[in-house]
Amino acid sequence: METYSVIVKFFQSGGVFMYPLMLVFAIGVAITIERFLFLSKVRRENVSLWKEVEPLVSSKRFREAFSLTSQNVYGIGQMLSYGLARAHNNRRVQEIEAAMEEGLMESLPKLEKRTHYLSTFANVATLMGLLGTIIGLIQAFTAVSNADPAEKADLLSSSISVAMNTTAFGLMVAIPLLLIYTYLQTKTNEIVDGQEMVGVKFLNIISSQNGHE
Repeated sequence: METYSVIVKFFQSGGVFMYPLMLVFAIGVAITIERFLFLSKVRRENVSLWKEVEPLVSSKRFREAFSLTSQNVYGIGQMLSYGLARAHNNRRVQEIEAAMEEGLMESLPKLEKRTHYLSTFANVATLMGLLGTIIGLIQAFTAVSNADPAEKADLLSSSISVAMNTTAFGLMVAIPLLLIYTYLQTKTNEIVDGQEMVGVKFLNIISSQNGHE
């Protein structure tokens, strides 16, 4: 409760720049929730799909495997669909690998979509906080210049304190957004690494089958 009270105090005394900072934070939270749910779903579906597809590929039931992978366009589904289409036509392993790389590259933008906004919002929040502080200081010194000499010290200290609240609130917004951005990037990289591993396993199965023909 004490932390909440401090944040409310910052918000109330920080001036007009607190509202766009709050908007930036709200949008960042919305993106965080959407990306976290999406990436978690992709990760689960990748694991589940490969468990279904692997035995089909091992037994050369490429058409059945393709019907499963074609329903998944966000994770390994697109990559495997490209590979299965080539494998079904008895293409060379090099051609299958090239097709799967193409599928992987096409799926990457869907995984990384909107995540980079968090880094941008963190920078915007920091700069907006500094801008609010600078404007607040300008207004403070302008007010002090016209004040009674006996009141100048107290008025200046209170005005500076209020102006610094904008920078403090901007950092409160920026730091969590940067940490969340790093976390989501790590989660995305783990999914991509997992997809690449599935691609290697798929090619190994195809290579083994070609070697026994």
